[in-house]
Amino acid sequence: MDRMLRNRKAIVFFVAPAFVLFTVVLLIPILQMLYYSLCDYNALKEPVFIGLDNFKTLLFEDKTMRMALKNSLFFMIFSAVTQQIIGVLLAVMLTNIRRGRNFFRNVIYLPTVLSSAALGLLWAFIFNPKFGLNYLLDKLGIQGPLWLMESDGFIVLPMIVIAFVALWQYVGQNMMLYMAQIMGISKDLYEAARIDGASDAKTFRFITLPLIKPMFITSLSLNCIGSLKFFDLVYNMTQGGPSNRTQVLATHLYEQGFIYFKYGYSSAIAVVLLVLCLIVSLIIRKGIRVENYEM
Repeated sequence: MDRMLRNRKAIVFFVAPAFVLFTVVLLIPILQMLYYSLCDYNALKEPVFIGLDNFKTLLFEDKTMRMALKNSLFFMIFSAVTQQIIGVLLAVMLTNIRRGRNFFRNVIYLPTVLSSAALGLLWAFIFNPKFGLNYLLDKLGIQGPLWLMESDGFIVLPMIVIAFVALWQYVGQNMMLYMAQIMGISKDLYEAARIDGASDAKTFRFITLPLIKPMFITSLSLNCIGSLKFFDLVYNMTQGGPSNRTQVLATHLYEQGFIYFKYGYSSAIAVVLLVLCLIVSLIIRKGIRVENYEM
């Protein structure tokens, strides 16, 4: 290995494929996006450089952008809080049971591997007022709300419904991450704590929580960045409606780029989305301290 590390040709040989793939798939598109965000570009004509005009329109004149930004931040905060808390609790519960652990783990994790597009259509059918959940409620004499069509409130009901559907779909992913971390904790620590008279609540607080903190940072980062980029469920359940009240950054980007063909403007939205992801990731990495423990 030392001889190979001193061999520059070997280093180039092994690094070159990954570097080429990174450059072609990631770096060049990002640079193109940054350039197009400063242009008036619709793919039919050559890009015309307009400076920061797209960003001025985006941040000060586009009301839909403000709605999309508010919904994306709500969705990120809701998902981060609920999925982390429920994911940890499910992981602790399933780690401590002997019978049925694999069954319950697979059932909870199953929605994560299913297509978000298909699940979006399924839940849109369930919340349809004519033949979905409201139809069953009507048979019981209960008038249900317009789950995906209400447009009143600071955060509209359809956005809350989508957030709970996303919680159901992705909480299993967080559960699996925490289970992997918890099962790596030495059982000797728990046995020593029980000998000293510690209750289950105290062992969870003083042993489990500190030792899963590295996984908490990873899970929270994935959760927040994934929430900011969220698209499938929103688009398939509401298409951003009613009246753009459930638009998020990804759906607004899609609409501007692939429906109105404003590629320069949609690139500006993509830049804002990229900056938000970087800021959130930096806050999580710098704001949460992780102590090193020997297990």
